[in-house]
Amino acid sequence: MHSQLNAIVTQSNMTPTTPATDDLLLLLDVLPVSLKEVFSGDARRGLLEIVMDLGRLPQARYEDRSVVLSEFPVTREDIHHVVAQMGEFGADNRAGIEGTLHRISAIRNRKQEIIGLTLRVGRAVTGTIDMIRDLVENGRSLLLLGRPGVGKTTKLREVARVLADDLGKRVVVIDTSNEIGGDGDIPHPAIGGARRMQVSHPNRQHAVMIEAVENHMPEVIIIDEIGTEAEAIAARTIAERGVQLIGTAHGNTLENLVQNPTLSDLVGGVQTVTLGDDEARFRGTQKTVSERKAPPTFEQVVELVARQELIVHTDTAAAVDAILRGEEAGGLRRTPAGESRVEAEPAPANGQAGNKLTPEALKGEVRIYPYAISRDMVERVIRSFRFDARTVANPERADMILALRSRADDARLRRILNATGLPLHSVKKNSTAQIRRLLHNVFSQPEEVASEDIDAAVRETEEAVQKVLEEAVAVELMPQPREVRKIQHHIVNRYHLVAESVGSDPLRHLVIYPG
Repeated sequence: MHSQLNAIVTQSNMTPTTPATDDLLLLLDVLPVSLKEVFSGDARRGLLEIVMDLGRLPQARYEDRSVVLSEFPVTREDIHHVVAQMGEFGADNRAGIEGTLHRISAIRNRKQEIIGLTLRVGRAVTGTIDMIRDLVENGRSLLLLGRPGVGKTTKLREVARVLADDLGKRVVVIDTSNEIGGDGDIPHPAIGGARRMQVSHPNRQHAVMIEAVENHMPEVIIIDEIGTEAEAIAARTIAERGVQLIGTAHGNTLENLVQNPTLSDLVGGVQTVTLGDDEARFRGTQKTVSERKAPPTFEQVVELVARQELIVHTDTAAAVDAILRGEEAGGLRRTPAGESRVEAEPAPANGQAGNKLTPEALKGEVRIYPYAISRDMVERVIRSFRFDARTVANPERADMILALRSRADDARLRRILNATGLPLHSVKKNSTAQIRRLLHNVFSQPEEVASEDIDAAVRETEEAVQKVLEEAVAVELMPQPREVRKIQHHIVNRYHLVAESVGSDPLRHLVIYPG
């Protein structure tokens, strides 16, 4: 097992490209002897975390693979051995090793007994912000997005050090789980001369953010994992006081953040607006559109696609506006090889993507067969637009096929098309923005509704929402056409309530339920 692990890791070529200090031996020392002996030489390079779950085989995880460490399942004694060498686990079920950046996270059963552990390697890596150093040094607030393990926290550490030591700024790190500055009262040298404020409980993170501004006069505040509405509000308050914010948030892309009602305020928030007839004609849009509500808290956003690949949005406001118009956010793709522009893909013409469904087909529920496209993503778009549609797993039950353009010539797809005669619609990328734009084009059979009727429906919906909130009862609305019901759904979603369309046209209407 030992030699097998070393061979696999050597092949994976996981050696970091930048100097790293990780105190890895201190983390390995807490392992049971049988597991500790597995790690030597190449097996240590590129290690991200060690997973120990009761009754399962222990694993070592690297960036591109997982490796089994033992032929024997983890026992309670193995877990107790590790826990006994830790300090107390906090309210977030995390603990650390004093003087290091390592993090140990616990999984508990219903009796609050620890039955699983994730031992995550913390490294102080230099050179990780070279590709975004210009964004860090320009004084504007910067938000980092990306999947777990892609290096967001590692970059925050170096940002803290560079701003404090190289630029001489007053930097305060808000460290909720001691993940940025390491465990113990003395911050890890990786954050340089930046000051560190620890947080006693995760639900106090927003309060400590405000306290830092009011008590310690920072020029820069660094915060990891903004995840609640209170923290988003605190971030906006800090930015409005002229303090530069460098932070991370839950979500892989800017589009994820825009669609997140809790955190969208970080990038300006979203509101539903009803346009007048003239304005709608001028814009070439429907009367009801989604628009950005306010200036973004973070003026710049970086999507961490991989450790050596970033997409940079230097103007968050412009990128969010593009997303709300149903376009690609664009941005600049940066790699060690250089920088290139991420071009927004135009919506495919009807001739390219297949003809629109006939008006007769649109009268009932439209069944979509996704081919080489994420079915979950298509379902999310359908729900967000309230299309009368659903996905199906069998093309013989479908009304249309939605495929990735690069797979349009697949022999299997050609056989399906020949056998069913279904219309084919395609997108270039498996992205929510492109699927949304294409389906909107397919389903665009707008009904002409007078502006005064829309205004009356909006007023009725807002009054119904208030009644639901105050009395906690379900309220039925008047029957409305599809386009008006879509507006009503947007209004209800804004208040985090639930609405359901019931009945059949022309009597189809919304029922609003308490959240």
